[in-house]
Amino acid sequence: MDRLLTVEQVAELLGTTVRFPRRLVEERRITFVKVGRHVRIPESAVRAFVEENTVRPVQRYGRRLGAVA
Repeated sequence: MDRLLTVEQVAELLGTTVRFPRRLVEERRITFVKVGRHVRIPESAVRAFVEENTVRPVQRYGRRLGAVA
């Protein structure tokens, strides 16, 4: 079973305030579990969220910086 993290722990992992993970939960943009009235977010859901929202750099071939035509 995956570790269930508190909203505070997720905020610390992402380097944000608590408001950001709470907004992700409210907008249903991340998987979460309700334990009574508490919200817990699986560690794998945080990893998946980061992976899905990671922007990869674009590599350009054949261009030299500073070349004059």
